[in-house]
Amino acid sequence: MADPTRRLQDEPEPAETGPLAGWTIGITAARRADELTALLQRRGASVLRAPALRIVPLADDTELHTATRALVADPPDLAVATTGIGFRGWMEAADGWDLGEDLRTALGGASVLARGPKAKGAIRAAGLRESFSAATESSTEVLSHLLDQGVDGSRIAVQLHGAPLPGFVESLRAAGAEVVEVPVYRWLPPADLGPLDRLLDATCAGALDAVTFTSAPAAISLLDRAAERGRTGELLHALRRDVLAVCVGPVTSAPFDELDVPTVWPERMRLGAMVQTLTAALPERARRLPVAGHTLELRGQAALVDGHLRPVPPAGMALLRTLARHPGWVVPRADLLKALPGSGDDEHAVETAMARLRQSLGVPRLITTVVKRGYRLTLDH
Repeated sequence: MADPTRRLQDEPEPAETGPLAGWTIGITAARRADELTALLQRRGASVLRAPALRIVPLADDTELHTATRALVADPPDLAVATTGIGFRGWMEAADGWDLGEDLRTALGGASVLARGPKAKGAIRAAGLRESFSAATESSTEVLSHLLDQGVDGSRIAVQLHGAPLPGFVESLRAAGAEVVEVPVYRWLPPADLGPLDRLLDATCAGALDAVTFTSAPAAISLLDRAAERGRTGELLHALRRDVLAVCVGPVTSAPFDELDVPTVWPERMRLGAMVQTLTAALPERARRLPVAGHTLELRGQAALVDGHLRPVPPAGMALLRTLARHPGWVVPRADLLKALPGSGDDEHAVETAMARLRQSLGVPRLITTVVKRGYRLTLDH
Protein backbone atom coordinates (compact mmCIF):
# COMPACT_ATOMS: atom_id res chain seq x y z
CA MET A 1 0.00 0.00 0.00
CA ALA A 2 1.32 3.43 -0.86
CA ASP A 3 2.51 5.59 2.05
CA PRO A 4 -0.38 7.97 2.81
CA THR A 5 2.01 10.48 4.46
CA ARG A 6 3.91 11.29 1.28
CA ARG A 7 2.97 14.36 -0.71
CA LEU A 8 -0.27 13.74 -2.59
CA GLN A 9 0.35 13.08 -6.24
CA ASP A 10 -1.28 14.71 -9.27
CA GLU A 11 -2.35 17.75 -7.24
CA PRO A 12 -1.06 21.28 -7.75
CA GLU A 13 1.39 22.70 -5.24
CA PRO A 14 -0.24 25.03 -2.73
CA ALA A 15 -0.15 28.70 -3.60
CA GLU A 16 2.50 30.90 -1.97
CA THR A 17 -0.26 33.12 -0.67
CA GLY A 18 -3.70 32.35 0.62
CA PRO A 19 -5.24 31.60 3.99
CA LEU A 20 -5.20 27.83 3.34
CA ALA A 21 -1.64 27.61 1.99
CA GLY A 22 0.11 24.68 3.61
CA TRP A 23 -3.09 22.82 4.52
CA THR A 24 -4.26 19.62 2.82
CA ILE A 25 -7.99 18.98 2.65
CA GLY A 26 -9.98 15.89 1.69
CA ILE A 27 -13.20 16.17 -0.32
CA THR A 28 -15.85 13.44 -0.08
CA ALA A 29 -18.44 15.14 -2.32
CA ALA A 30 -19.68 13.38 -5.44
CA ARG A 31 -21.64 16.34 -6.82
CA ARG A 32 -20.04 19.78 -7.22
CA ALA A 33 -16.61 18.36 -6.35
CA ASP A 34 -14.98 20.46 -9.10
CA GLU A 35 -16.49 23.64 -7.68
CA LEU A 36 -15.42 22.82 -4.13
CA THR A 37 -11.91 21.90 -5.29
CA ALA A 38 -11.56 25.23 -7.12
CA LEU A 39 -12.75 27.20 -4.08
CA LEU A 40 -10.19 25.51 -1.83
CA GLN A 41 -7.27 25.66 -4.26
CA ARG A 42 -7.98 29.34 -4.92
CA ARG A 43 -7.29 29.88 -1.22
CA GLY A 44 -4.00 27.98 -1.43
CA ALA A 45 -4.99 24.53 -0.19
CA SER A 46 -3.86 21.18 -1.54
CA VAL A 47 -6.76 18.82 -2.18
CA LEU A 48 -7.34 15.07 -2.11
CA ARG A 49 -10.59 14.10 -3.83
CA ALA A 50 -12.42 10.89 -3.03
CA PRO A 51 -16.17 10.60 -3.71
CA ALA A 52 -17.64 8.76 -0.74
CA LEU A 53 -20.79 7.76 -2.60
CA ARG A 54 -22.58 7.83 -5.91
CA ILE A 55 -26.09 8.84 -6.80
CA VAL A 56 -28.13 6.22 -8.62
CA PRO A 57 -31.11 7.75 -10.47
CA LEU A 58 -34.27 5.68 -10.42
CA ALA A 59 -35.85 6.78 -13.69
CA ASP A 60 -36.33 3.12 -14.62
CA ASP A 61 -37.01 1.93 -11.09
CA THR A 62 -40.29 0.14 -10.53
CA GLU A 63 -40.65 1.59 -7.00
CA LEU A 64 -40.65 5.17 -8.27
CA HIS A 65 -42.91 4.29 -11.18
CA THR A 66 -45.35 2.50 -8.87
CA ALA A 67 -45.39 5.37 -6.35
CA THR A 68 -45.97 7.93 -9.12
CA ARG A 69 -48.89 5.99 -10.61
CA ALA A 70 -50.40 5.53 -7.15
CA LEU A 71 -50.32 9.29 -6.52
CA VAL A 72 -51.78 10.08 -9.94
CA ALA A 73 -54.63 7.60 -9.33
CA ASP A 74 -55.21 8.78 -5.76
CA PRO A 75 -53.80 12.31 -5.28
CA PRO A 76 -52.28 13.20 -1.90
CA ASP A 77 -53.53 15.81 0.52
CA LEU A 78 -49.97 16.83 1.33
CA ALA A 79 -46.58 16.42 -0.39
CA VAL A 80 -43.09 16.95 1.01
CA ALA A 81 -40.13 17.88 -1.23
CA THR A 82 -36.90 17.19 0.64
CA THR A 83 -34.30 18.09 -2.04
CA GLY A 84 -34.26 20.19 -5.17
CA ILE A 85 -32.36 17.64 -7.25
CA GLY A 86 -34.68 14.86 -6.09
CA PHE A 87 -37.90 16.72 -6.83
CA ARG A 88 -36.64 17.76 -10.29
CA GLY A 89 -35.56 14.17 -10.96
CA TRP A 90 -39.02 12.97 -10.05
CA MET A 91 -40.67 15.41 -12.46
CA GLU A 92 -38.25 14.44 -15.24
CA ALA A 93 -38.89 10.73 -14.69
CA ALA A 94 -42.65 11.32 -14.74
CA ASP A 95 -42.30 13.25 -18.02
CA GLY A 96 -40.39 10.30 -19.45
CA TRP A 97 -43.30 8.01 -18.57
CA ASP A 98 -45.85 10.49 -20.01
CA LEU A 99 -47.15 11.02 -16.49
CA GLY A 100 -45.72 14.49 -15.97
CA GLU A 101 -48.89 16.51 -16.49
CA ASP A 102 -50.98 14.07 -14.50
CA LEU A 103 -48.50 14.21 -11.61
CA ARG A 104 -48.41 18.01 -11.63
CA THR A 105 -52.20 18.04 -11.57
CA ALA A 106 -52.27 15.64 -8.64
CA LEU A 107 -49.72 17.70 -6.69
CA GLY A 108 -51.43 20.95 -7.70
CA GLY A 109 -54.39 20.04 -5.53
CA ALA A 110 -52.16 19.20 -2.56
CA SER A 111 -50.45 21.33 0.05
CA VAL A 112 -46.77 21.08 -0.92
CA LEU A 113 -44.07 21.60 1.73
CA ALA A 114 -40.38 22.29 1.04
CA ARG A 115 -37.45 21.33 3.28
CA GLY A 116 -35.57 24.45 2.19
CA PRO A 117 -34.97 26.98 -0.60
CA LYS A 118 -33.56 24.45 -3.10
CA ALA A 119 -36.62 22.24 -2.76
CA LYS A 120 -38.81 25.35 -2.97
CA GLY A 121 -37.10 26.36 -6.21
CA ALA A 122 -37.73 22.93 -7.70
CA ILE A 123 -41.40 23.09 -6.70
CA ARG A 124 -41.82 26.43 -8.43
CA ALA A 125 -39.88 25.25 -11.49
CA ALA A 126 -42.51 22.53 -11.84
CA GLY A 127 -45.23 25.18 -11.96
CA LEU A 128 -46.39 24.50 -8.39
CA ARG A 129 -46.44 26.64 -5.25
CA GLU A 130 -45.25 25.66 -1.80
CA SER A 131 -47.45 26.16 1.25
CA PHE A 132 -44.51 25.99 3.68
CA SER A 133 -40.69 26.14 3.51
CA ALA A 134 -38.48 25.23 6.47
CA ALA A 135 -36.25 28.12 7.52
CA THR A 136 -33.75 25.71 9.10
CA GLU A 137 -33.68 23.48 5.99
CA SER A 138 -34.27 20.46 8.22
CA SER A 139 -36.73 17.59 8.01
CA THR A 140 -37.37 18.04 11.73
CA GLU A 141 -38.92 21.47 11.16
CA VAL A 142 -41.13 20.12 8.38
CA LEU A 143 -42.23 17.24 10.60
CA SER A 144 -43.03 19.57 13.50
CA HIS A 145 -45.10 21.78 11.19
CA LEU A 146 -47.08 18.80 9.93
CA LEU A 147 -47.70 17.36 13.38
CA ASP A 148 -48.70 20.76 14.75
CA GLN A 149 -51.37 21.19 12.07
CA GLY A 150 -52.53 17.58 12.42
CA VAL A 151 -52.25 14.82 9.82
CA ASP A 152 -54.75 12.25 11.06
CA GLY A 153 -56.50 10.77 8.01
CA SER A 154 -54.26 12.63 5.53
CA ARG A 155 -52.56 11.03 2.54
CA ILE A 156 -48.97 12.35 2.34
CA ALA A 157 -46.38 11.91 -0.42
CA VAL A 158 -42.80 12.11 0.92
CA GLN A 159 -39.98 12.49 -1.59
CA LEU A 160 -36.97 10.69 -0.11
CA HIS A 161 -33.46 12.06 -0.48
CA GLY A 162 -31.21 9.11 -1.12
CA ALA A 163 -32.02 7.10 2.00
CA PRO A 164 -35.14 6.12 3.94
CA LEU A 165 -36.50 8.59 6.49
CA PRO A 166 -37.71 6.13 9.14
CA GLY A 167 -38.15 8.62 11.98
CA PHE A 168 -39.94 11.09 9.75
CA VAL A 169 -42.24 8.58 8.09
CA GLU A 170 -42.95 6.59 11.25
CA SER A 171 -43.91 9.76 13.13
CA LEU A 172 -46.42 10.68 10.44
CA ARG A 173 -47.90 7.20 10.40
CA ALA A 174 -48.10 7.18 14.19
CA ALA A 175 -50.06 10.45 13.95
CA GLY A 176 -52.62 8.75 11.70
CA ALA A 177 -51.36 9.67 8.23
CA GLU A 178 -51.14 7.41 5.18
CA VAL A 179 -47.62 7.92 3.78
CA VAL A 180 -46.53 7.19 0.21
CA GLU A 181 -42.72 7.11 0.04
CA VAL A 182 -41.25 8.38 -3.24
CA PRO A 183 -37.69 7.01 -3.77
CA VAL A 184 -36.28 9.32 -6.46
CA TYR A 185 -32.64 8.24 -6.14
CA ARG A 186 -30.42 6.21 -3.86
CA TRP A 187 -27.00 6.72 -2.34
CA LEU A 188 -24.60 3.82 -2.89
CA PRO A 189 -20.87 3.34 -2.16
CA PRO A 190 -18.60 4.49 -5.01
CA ALA A 191 -18.01 1.99 -7.79
CA ASP A 192 -14.23 2.45 -7.33
CA LEU A 193 -13.31 2.29 -3.64
CA GLY A 194 -9.63 3.09 -4.28
CA PRO A 195 -9.84 6.89 -3.84
CA LEU A 196 -11.99 6.53 -0.71
CA ASP A 197 -9.49 4.06 0.77
CA ARG A 198 -6.64 6.49 0.06
CA LEU A 199 -8.55 9.28 1.80
CA LEU A 200 -9.25 7.00 4.76
CA ASP A 201 -5.58 6.00 5.00
CA ALA A 202 -4.45 9.63 4.77
CA THR A 203 -6.93 10.67 7.46
CA CYS A 204 -5.83 7.95 9.85
CA ALA A 205 -2.17 8.81 9.22
CA GLY A 206 -2.72 12.53 9.88
CA ALA A 207 -1.70 13.42 6.32
CA LEU A 208 -4.91 15.46 5.96
CA ASP A 209 -5.77 18.53 8.01
CA ALA A 210 -9.50 18.57 7.28
CA VAL A 211 -12.14 16.51 5.49
CA THR A 212 -15.27 18.11 4.05
CA PHE A 213 -18.73 16.53 3.96
CA THR A 214 -21.70 17.87 2.00
CA SER A 215 -24.20 15.16 2.98
CA ALA A 216 -24.87 12.81 5.88
CA PRO A 217 -24.71 9.74 3.57
CA ALA A 218 -21.12 10.73 2.65
CA ALA A 219 -20.17 10.78 6.31
CA ILE A 220 -21.89 7.43 6.87
CA SER A 221 -20.14 5.96 3.82
CA LEU A 222 -16.69 6.88 5.16
CA LEU A 223 -17.55 5.48 8.59
CA ASP A 224 -18.90 2.28 7.02
CA ARG A 225 -15.76 1.85 4.92
CA ALA A 226 -13.59 2.32 7.99
CA ALA A 227 -15.61 -0.39 9.76
CA GLU A 228 -15.21 -2.76 6.80
CA ARG A 229 -11.44 -2.30 6.94
CA GLY A 230 -11.19 -2.49 10.72
CA ARG A 231 -10.02 1.12 11.03
CA THR A 232 -12.92 2.72 12.89
CA GLY A 233 -10.86 3.37 16.02
CA GLU A 234 -8.04 5.01 14.03
CA LEU A 235 -10.46 7.16 12.04
CA LEU A 236 -12.33 8.41 15.11
CA HIS A 237 -9.05 9.10 16.92
CA ALA A 238 -7.82 11.20 13.98
CA LEU A 239 -11.10 13.11 13.63
CA ARG A 240 -11.24 13.82 17.35
CA ARG A 241 -7.69 15.11 17.57
CA ASP A 242 -5.81 16.02 14.39
CA VAL A 243 -8.20 16.14 11.41
CA LEU A 244 -11.02 18.69 11.31
CA ALA A 245 -14.41 17.41 10.10
CA VAL A 246 -16.12 20.23 8.18
CA CYS A 247 -19.81 19.77 7.34
CA VAL A 248 -22.21 21.82 5.25
CA GLY A 249 -24.78 21.86 8.05
CA PRO A 250 -26.09 20.18 11.21
CA VAL A 251 -27.93 17.43 9.32
CA THR A 252 -24.66 16.41 7.68
CA SER A 253 -22.80 16.46 10.99
CA ALA A 254 -25.36 14.24 12.77
CA PRO A 255 -23.50 10.91 12.17
CA PHE A 256 -20.39 12.44 13.78
CA ASP A 257 -22.34 13.99 16.64
CA GLU A 258 -23.51 10.51 17.64
CA LEU A 259 -19.87 9.40 17.86
CA ASP A 260 -18.61 12.45 19.80
CA VAL A 261 -16.57 13.69 16.85
CA PRO A 262 -16.28 17.50 16.89
CA THR A 263 -17.37 19.24 13.69
CA VAL A 264 -17.67 22.76 12.35
CA TRP A 265 -20.41 23.97 10.01
CA PRO A 266 -21.72 27.33 8.82
CA GLU A 267 -24.95 29.01 9.84
CA ARG A 268 -25.92 29.24 6.17
CA MET A 269 -25.91 25.73 4.76
CA ARG A 270 -24.20 26.43 1.43
CA LEU A 271 -20.98 25.29 -0.22
CA GLY A 272 -19.41 28.75 -0.23
CA ALA A 273 -20.31 29.32 3.42
CA MET A 274 -18.74 25.97 4.34
CA VAL A 275 -15.50 27.01 2.63
CA GLN A 276 -15.55 30.32 4.52
CA THR A 277 -16.01 28.46 7.81
CA LEU A 278 -13.11 26.14 6.94
CA THR A 279 -10.95 29.10 5.91
CA ALA A 280 -11.52 30.68 9.31
CA ALA A 281 -11.14 27.49 11.35
CA LEU A 282 -7.94 25.92 9.99
CA PRO A 283 -5.55 28.87 10.52
CA GLU A 284 -6.68 28.97 14.16
CA ARG A 285 -5.10 25.53 14.54
CA ALA A 286 -1.70 26.79 13.39
CA ARG A 287 1.15 27.01 15.93
CA ARG A 288 3.17 30.28 15.84
CA LEU A 289 6.54 30.60 17.54
CA PRO A 290 9.26 33.30 17.66
CA VAL A 291 12.39 31.40 16.67
CA ALA A 292 15.89 32.82 16.06
CA GLY A 293 14.54 36.25 15.19
CA HIS A 294 11.97 34.83 12.79
CA THR A 295 8.30 33.89 13.01
CA LEU A 296 7.75 30.18 12.49
CA GLU A 297 4.20 29.00 11.84
CA LEU A 298 3.38 25.32 11.69
CA ARG A 299 0.56 24.45 9.36
CA GLY A 300 -0.71 21.00 8.46
CA GLN A 301 1.77 19.81 5.89
CA ALA A 302 4.03 22.86 5.60
CA ALA A 303 5.61 25.67 7.57
CA LEU A 304 5.61 29.42 7.10
CA VAL A 305 8.81 31.31 7.88
CA ASP A 306 8.14 35.04 8.14
CA GLY A 307 4.98 34.53 6.11
CA HIS A 308 6.69 32.59 3.30
CA LEU A 309 5.42 29.09 2.59
CA ARG A 310 8.02 26.34 3.03
CA PRO A 311 6.75 22.91 1.94
CA VAL A 312 8.30 20.30 4.22
CA PRO A 313 8.55 16.52 3.60
CA PRO A 314 6.37 14.36 5.91
CA ALA A 315 9.38 13.13 7.90
CA GLY A 316 10.53 16.70 8.43
CA MET A 317 7.07 17.79 9.56
CA ALA A 318 7.02 14.94 12.06
CA LEU A 319 10.30 16.20 13.55
CA LEU A 320 9.18 19.83 13.49
CA ARG A 321 5.92 19.06 15.30
CA THR A 322 7.82 17.12 17.95
CA LEU A 323 10.25 20.00 18.51
CA ALA A 324 7.37 22.50 18.61
CA ARG A 325 5.69 20.54 21.41
CA HIS A 326 8.76 21.37 23.53
CA PRO A 327 9.82 24.83 22.25
CA GLY A 328 13.25 25.86 23.48
CA TRP A 329 13.89 22.53 25.20
CA VAL A 330 16.27 19.85 24.00
CA VAL A 331 14.44 16.89 22.45
CA PRO A 332 16.56 13.69 22.59
CA ARG A 333 17.32 11.87 19.36
CA ALA A 334 15.50 8.81 20.69
CA ASP A 335 12.25 10.80 21.03
CA LEU A 336 12.65 12.24 17.55
CA LEU A 337 13.29 8.76 16.18
CA LYS A 338 9.95 7.60 17.61
CA ALA A 339 8.22 10.40 15.69
CA LEU A 340 9.60 9.22 12.36
CA PRO A 341 7.27 6.73 10.64
CA GLY A 342 8.94 3.48 9.63
CA SER A 343 12.43 4.48 10.77
CA GLY A 344 13.04 1.50 13.07
CA ASP A 345 16.11 1.89 15.33
CA ASP A 346 18.29 3.79 12.86
CA GLU A 347 19.27 7.06 14.57
CA HIS A 348 20.95 8.11 11.34
CA ALA A 349 17.41 8.56 9.97
CA VAL A 350 16.97 11.47 12.39
CA GLU A 351 20.10 13.21 11.09
CA THR A 352 19.02 12.71 7.48
CA ALA A 353 15.48 13.97 8.08
CA MET A 354 16.81 16.92 10.12
CA ALA A 355 19.15 17.96 7.32
CA ARG A 356 16.27 17.93 4.85
CA LEU A 357 14.06 19.82 7.31
CA ARG A 358 16.63 22.60 7.69
CA GLN A 359 17.02 22.80 3.94
CA SER A 360 13.25 23.04 3.49
CA LEU A 361 12.91 25.80 6.09
CA GLY A 362 15.66 27.81 4.40
CA VAL A 363 16.95 29.16 7.73
CA PRO A 364 19.32 26.65 9.38
CA ARG A 365 19.57 28.61 12.66
CA LEU A 366 15.93 27.87 13.49
CA ILE A 367 17.01 24.48 14.88
CA THR A 368 20.03 24.12 17.17
CA THR A 369 22.05 20.92 17.45
CA VAL A 370 22.93 20.07 21.05
CA VAL A 371 25.96 17.75 20.84
CA LYS A 372 25.38 14.22 22.17
CA ARG A 373 21.87 15.16 23.36
CA GLY A 374 19.53 16.08 20.51
CA TYR A 375 17.97 19.16 18.92
CA ARG A 376 15.86 22.13 19.99
CA LEU A 377 14.03 25.04 18.41
CA THR A 378 16.07 28.21 18.93
CA LEU A 379 13.23 29.95 20.74
CA ASP A 380 13.53 33.70 21.29
CA HIS A 381 13.48 34.69 24.96
